Amino acid sequence: MSTNALRPARELLLKEYRGVLSTHSKSMPGYPFGSVVPYCLDAEGHPLILISRIAQHTHNLQQDAKCSLLVGEREAEDVQAVGRLTVMAEAHKLTDPAAIEAAAERYYRYFPDAANYHKAHDFDFWVLQPVRHRYIGGFGAIHWLDQVTLANAFAGTAEASMIAHMNSDHANAIAHYVALSDLPRTAPAELVGLDTEGMHLRIGQGVYWLPFPSTCNTPTQVREALVLLARADKWPDASAAGG
Repeated sequence: MSTNALRPARELLLKEYRGVLSTHSKSMPGYPFGSVVPYCLDAEGHPLILISRIAQHTHNLQQDAKCSLLVGEREAEDVQAVGRLTVMAEAHKLTDPAAIEAAAERYYRYFPDAANYHKAHDFDFWVLQPVRHRYIGGFGAIHWLDQVTLANAFAGTAEASMIAHMNSDHANAIAHYVALSDLPRTAPAELVGLDTEGMHLRIGQGVYWLPFPSTCNTPTQVREALVLLARADKWPDASAAGG
């Protein structure tokens, strides 16, 4: 297993927000069933999805929890020359009220429209617990990886507080991050997620992850990184070691 591939594999999972969920078909035994799902990462760094109880993939998961999530770099001209990650996992439906509340708070930041149909229809949160990963970083860069994800040290009150502060008081800094990164300016950007390695911005319906210059292990280090980036004239290269 290559430790050099751990960080790019994890960053791909962070950078994207939708993938192909493959389940074992209940109605067509022996055949895989693929469907597109949006996702964000939960407090443990695992993919979190919100799916309808009447959806085919939900029926499939209720029968067999084994599944995979395929994530590839968006808008790639040559899909075989860019990164893609297959997360082989076991899906677990959240049933604990506190866990559901935490999942909803996080998921709705990334996908605010989901709050409406979640309340109006029978939807449930499921977490994809990774078992193994297959990462391809381009031609010939093929790796089996076990532990790719990282728990989010700020998930919960600390993250929510920092996000609310930035969105309320520092919209200009967020706009500067967008400009530095050449992200779309089709709608005002909002900060929706923070982790030790970077931040998530939501612009319209799209979600974008931007890396910090180095790993931030405390809220103070996050604040220092955000101030540094707000004053930067170009986005610094991430210096944290892989893994």
